[in-house]
Amino acid sequence: MKRKNRGDREIYERQATLCKAFANPTRLQLVAMLEDADCWAAELQEGLQVSKANLSQHLSILKAAGIVQTQRNGKQLHCKLAMPEIKRATALFRGILKSQMRDSRRWV
Repeated sequence: MKRKNRGDREIYERQATLCKAFANPTRLQLVAMLEDADCWAAELQEGLQVSKANLSQHLSILKAAGIVQTQRNGKQLHCKLAMPEIKRATALFRGILKSQMRDSRRWV
């Protein structure tokens, strides 16, 4: 079998980082909120019902993975998805899960 080159390895490592960032229900909900519209951090905090510190931790992970971008405006923090592909990726995952749920009901 042919060995993967260094570029392939980097892509797999970045993919793992993305998957780890998505591997939390609160972060998935946060991303879903940003799929609808850009938000202020205070709006995200209220919608998620988390503390400011907890929101900050989640945003930090999503920013490090390149999923979310933030911009400070005075004391307020504006948040948005870093790229439109994120919305398509999360929709694809939800589609897979819905399909799995339909399939599992057929066999029960």
